[in-house]
Amino acid sequence: MSSITIGLILIGVLFVLVLMGMCIAVALMAVAFAGVWIIRGNFDLSMRLMSIAAYNGVANYLFATIPLFVLMGHLVSISNVGKDTFDVAEALLRRLLGGLGIATVAANTIFAAVTGVSIASAAVFTKVAVPEMTRHGYRPSFSAGTVAGSSVLGMLIPPSLLLIIYGVLAEQSIGRMFIAGLVPGALLAGGFVLWIMLVAKFAPGFVFTQEYLIRKNEDHPLPPAMPTGEILRKLTPIIVLVLFVLGGLYSGFFTPTEAGGVGAFAALVIALLRRSLNLGKWWQVLTQTGSISVGILALLVAAGFYSQMLAVAGIPSAIGTFVQNSGFGAMGFLVVYVILVLLLGMILDSSSILLIVVPIAAPIAEGLGFDLIQFGIITVIAVEVGLLTPPFGISIFTVHSTLADGRTSLESIFAGALPYVGVMLGVLTLVAVFPGLVIG
Repeated sequence: MSSITIGLILIGVLFVLVLMGMCIAVALMAVAFAGVWIIRGNFDLSMRLMSIAAYNGVANYLFATIPLFVLMGHLVSISNVGKDTFDVAEALLRRLLGGLGIATVAANTIFAAVTGVSIASAAVFTKVAVPEMTRHGYRPSFSAGTVAGSSVLGMLIPPSLLLIIYGVLAEQSIGRMFIAGLVPGALLAGGFVLWIMLVAKFAPGFVFTQEYLIRKNEDHPLPPAMPTGEILRKLTPIIVLVLFVLGGLYSGFFTPTEAGGVGAFAALVIALLRRSLNLGKWWQVLTQTGSISVGILALLVAAGFYSQMLAVAGIPSAIGTFVQNSGFGAMGFLVVYVILVLLLGMILDSSSILLIVVPIAAPIAEGLGFDLIQFGIITVIAVEVGLLTPPFGISIFTVHSTLADGRTSLESIFAGALPYVGVMLGVLTLVAVFPGLVIG
């Protein structure tokens, strides 16, 4: 049996192990170890490559980015920065038709620029935005779907954990990945806003309850305008964080790791000044940060070993040669790849998809002439779609579990989020057709 055949069989075994519920890091490590041992017939070589992967994972200075941004996200979440951002967006956009939906997207966009975790955005704005939208006559499914749909911005607008993971796996600059995510992130947010405005105008029954539509012509006074001073007070923390993190990063003053450290410190100061951090909450933040960070770092170590096994088996080069000789061409490969990622998104979480497919696909894409920065943004958008599609749809489940009111079914939230999937696929197509959007 050839090494390529063994490698392909082991990839199939990996999928089976993950679907059976085995921890993805353990599955990656076990398959990689067995693969090198079987292909080379050398147990010591397999042990040596595993130790090298573990050492590189611990010694890589860039990996410090992950716990720092996770810590910043947790500190921001407990400081009510998300609620304040939504309050300001609601006050400024209250006169627009569908204004609360637009405010949710706007607040999620800004919140994403300092957290980088979609689940955090989904949890925060489910508590803040959904009750407010429901009180003002919005359909529960639209309200929850809008929160879930716009929460995925956290995975694309930098700093983003998925962009960091992709950058590590594909050996690309994290700073360049962050910069590349800006325009597609803005396009996604703009697409979401355009969808809300159009549907509120031409299909109001999808947005508003029947009771609201019946009485909408009655004289309902708008809520009082928020004073300028209060707007500045509520927005100052998020503005400071964005300037510290993204301003320093894009100006070249900070490296991504330094930006994470500065951002985490600034978020800590904000939490202390707002008196939202006591010893109990501080311990909770530290334990959650440690748990998430260790989990991600373990995944990256396992993925590094998995990549080495694939290289030993010759899988990437063999698939690349097959694609080039099949007549598919670069765009044909990209279409098949995106479809595969979308299908995987229905059964696997985001990190697992990246860890499994990027080590295989990135060398092939590079050989076909793709810029790996552009390819990374396409990959992350395709992976994000999986956050909103059944049966996995982790953002949908987060919104549903956070609501916990029994009145909004899981199916209705999926239906409310479906249009946002269409917008995401449209932006993905634009990025694929116009690479200048991310590498210009």
